[in-house]
Amino acid sequence: MSDRYWLERAWLGDRLEDGVLVTVEDGRFSSVEPGVATPAEAVRLAGLTLPGLANCHSHAFHRALRGRTQVRGTFWSWRERMYDLAGRLTPDTLFELARATYREMAAAGITTVGEFHYLHHDRDGRRHAEANATGLALVDAAREAGIRIALLDTCYLASGIGAPPEGVQRRFSDGTAEIWAERAESLASAVARRPDASAVVVGAAIHSVRAVPREALPTVASWATGREAPLHVHVSEQVGENEATRAAYGCTPTELLADAGALGPLTTAVHATHLTDRDVALLGSSATTVCACPTTERDLGDGVGPFRRLRDAGAPLSVGSDSHAVVDPFEELRAVELDERLVSQERGHWAAEELAAAATYDGHRSLGFADAGRIEVGARADLVTLDTASPRTAGTGATLGTVVFAASAADVTHVVVDGRVVSTGDSAEVGRELDRIVTRLWEDR
Repeated sequence: MSDRYWLERAWLGDRLEDGVLVTVEDGRFSSVEPGVATPAEAVRLAGLTLPGLANCHSHAFHRALRGRTQVRGTFWSWRERMYDLAGRLTPDTLFELARATYREMAAAGITTVGEFHYLHHDRDGRRHAEANATGLALVDAAREAGIRIALLDTCYLASGIGAPPEGVQRRFSDGTAEIWAERAESLASAVARRPDASAVVVGAAIHSVRAVPREALPTVASWATGREAPLHVHVSEQVGENEATRAAYGCTPTELLADAGALGPLTTAVHATHLTDRDVALLGSSATTVCACPTTERDLGDGVGPFRRLRDAGAPLSVGSDSHAVVDPFEELRAVELDERLVSQERGHWAAEELAAAATYDGHRSLGFADAGRIEVGARADLVTLDTASPRTAGTGATLGTVVFAASAADVTHVVVDGRVVSTGDSAEVGRELDRIVTRLWEDR
């Protein structure tokens, strides 16, 4: 069975084209024809259509923090509120919250999420009867929301360098990297048996070099390498992380990861905010992707990463919404450029085409979905259409500059994932669902 869509205007990766007729068969593009007059039998998508967008760094449960942490403080004081929330969740409530959050993402044009998942065990740190109950709940949530997921199962062993997990952190820890690897392998096996396995990638994550001791880093890196799976890691988000790593190991977090064999084309360094020149060179020369999460980085007061220097050194860029202070991929993209303008007092660091690539093909590749993020024959059939006549986009010429520097998630009118329509621009019910779930979470003790 095939479907046809006529795209009034579309970005085909290297150019914008008008009148693009695409045919979808078995969830992939079987033909892409520019310059076609409106055919009689095709779904007409007015506006500007992009490939699917990748949200490369998500903690789905953080969505319940939105609007509840805006007080004076630091990343570390915000973390205490996050731990309070983490202690409340069960596999069932995590599923409900994640499903609603992923539906919010779908309505914003996100077709794949990279879920950095460390909420593994029960409130006392014991394994659930199904050891991967929470991870599988996230996979189920993505399926019901209609988007793909890269489940980045996270190794988290310490509360700080040389310190055991405390309090709610016991939920995150498997005790050793070897036990983590066994559980992660069972998760990957369980996912491989599912009928929706083609929409799921099981990858790995090192929470940080604070939470995974030096001697355990190679175990996690080897597990990911052996499966040719993505490996993600929080890197130098805070100055305190750098200081603690230097005190313990005499090097930066990036240098420590390089020594452990954890950098490379399948690795993504999340945040990469406070780097030395050598860090930039190591990430660039290893072709490690860097994931910027500007709306969270500014919300937490993290700082602004040297993303242009990293890209010039050879590190591809991706973007994520992280804590979901905002779920708007267009805001993430323009913030990469605009934040750098504030730091440098200069304009024009990133071309709109480079930023669009970060949110589409480069982002999908970093999550293990290299066959997504492009409107071309053989690629996964994802389409994200934006209204080019909204109060934000009207009169801008329907260019990539419109997408990056003017559009918002509210301008997304139609979303197709793997050939299936998952959103048609009405997100009111998603808002009501989120309100019910988040309100109940904070009321329950």
